Amino acid sequence: MKFFMPLFLICSLVEQAVAQTPKDTTVAVGSKLITLSTVVIDNKLNVPSFIEKIKSDTSFYKAFKNLRILNFDAINDIRMLDKKGNLNASLFSKTQQLASKGCRTMKVLEENVTGDFYNDDKTYNYYTAQMYASIFFTKGEMCGETNIVAGNEFSTEGKSGMEKHKEQLKMLFFNPGRRINGLPFMSNKTAIYDDDIADAYDMDIDFEQKNGINCYVFKQKVKPGKEGNVVVDEMNTWFNETTFDVVARTYTLSYDAGVYDFKVNMEVQMTQVGILTVPAVIRYNGNWKAIFKKRERGVFTATLSNFLLR
Repeated sequence: MKFFMPLFLICSLVEQAVAQTPKDTTVAVGSKLITLSTVVIDNKLNVPSFIEKIKSDTSFYKAFKNLRILNFDAINDIRMLDKKGNLNASLFSKTQQLASKGCRTMKVLEENVTGDFYNDDKTYNYYTAQMYASIFFTKGEMCGETNIVAGNEFSTEGKSGMEKHKEQLKMLFFNPGRRINGLPFMSNKTAIYDDDIADAYDMDIDFEQKNGINCYVFKQKVKPGKEGNVVVDEMNTWFNETTFDVVARTYTLSYDAGVYDFKVNMEVQMTQVGILTVPAVIRYNGNWKAIFKKRERGVFTATLSNFLLR
């Protein structure tokens, strides 16, 4: 008996501790069921307002637009692979962008190329490389550059062929999770924050540090069996606790429309340049196929540094 009471007391205390341990809570926002961590609950986050901020967020695209008005150095590492993962072609280069008075130019400081990365006329042999160049490379002098987002939405109007595909993929990369018109077969499958596809995702909000910044992290992952109903399979976004600007994002996009298909993983890490947010590291791993084009398997990393506003 003398061992029974201590054992009884220990069990009782354990039960009380478990009962008092904070638990995650699920809340409904429209048709969305979102699991909140105990830290988020303790912070008394206004979840409906937070979701609206996410839906209307322009800080992610704005960060890339900020690159148009800054000096910066870049290390560019692009690799094109065959179906076994062997290297077909590559480009490794160091570049420097110079921006002043609304104009920008680019210097190539170093470049090493392998395989058939370029065509004979020095144009890009791979669409993945074309897309990379359209975002990070500059030919000649480009003027009239601003970092204004309002009124500068992506559009496929007036574009056809590969230029249209390029614009469509930019829409997905810069505005993941938003409804995007002009994407055949999948325009209504990209808006992952909308109620009409909310039941396709598990959603969580947690609180973490990212790059030394306190962040709310919003996580969405497609439920098993729902993959064919969406384009964004998974997306994790870290939002600055104070400004709600995007600090980092990882996302996986995939779709098979018959005439084209893709599977893309992206990671973007931001940094601050004064009051401006800019991407510092961008990683891409993609496999895509468009009609009349050979399948491309590409991996690239862009590392940006030495930012300066003039």
